Amino acid sequence: MRILVIEDEHKIARALKRALEQESYAVDVCYDGTEGNAMATTEPYDVAIVDRMLPGDHDGIGIVKNMRAESIHTPVLFLTALGRTSDKTMGLDTGADDYLVKPFAIEELLARVRALLRRPSEQQSAILSADDLTLDTVTFSVKRAGKDISLTAKEFGLLEYMIRNKNRTLTKDTIIAHVWNYDADILPNTVEVYVKYLRNKIDAPFKTHLIQTVRGFGYKLVSES
Repeated sequence: MRILVIEDEHKIARALKRALEQESYAVDVCYDGTEGNAMATTEPYDVAIVDRMLPGDHDGIGIVKNMRAESIHTPVLFLTALGRTSDKTMGLDTGADDYLVKPFAIEELLARVRALLRRPSEQQSAILSADDLTLDTVTFSVKRAGKDISLTAKEFGLLEYMIRNKNRTLTKDTIIAHVWNYDADILPNTVEVYVKYLRNKIDAPFKTHLIQTVRGFGYKLVSES
């Protein structure tokens, strides 16, 4: 899943990027409100983590207002040093989905990100499934028919995105936008390569193949449950 971090304190931003990437997320970071607003309103993200007080043309509240005005419903987690009830209420009324006061524990932020990712999904559990394939978004374990499957971080991210969108045709561009970060050096056949890696691990050893190629469009993970 792809996450946008808008935070002007470079030390905090780097720590967030490192922690989120360790959880297999693709992460883009902006350090001011001008760039942050441009990224938040033009690029597809699954969650945005936004500092409320930012340098540039837009503060955090302005960015969220612009997102909602353009019907961008990306879940937003506000980060701020302002911890009064009135500050929290203003942030949430603006259109943010959650609010975390600095200083905070990275573990709590990661838990809140997972909750925001689950909120719009049909899957309400940390365990995502497609037929006999299961993926645990907390422990990062993957099993099919009870057999453990070892995946790299990027393979895990791709599989998670496909399971969250099972039975939907996903174009290569859509997959790249959600699984790789903005600055990633993606070759035309990168998606094909990683889909092949997944097929070799979750399909080839089993009788039923879940990942299908939709010729001329992209890929689909097919599931009856």
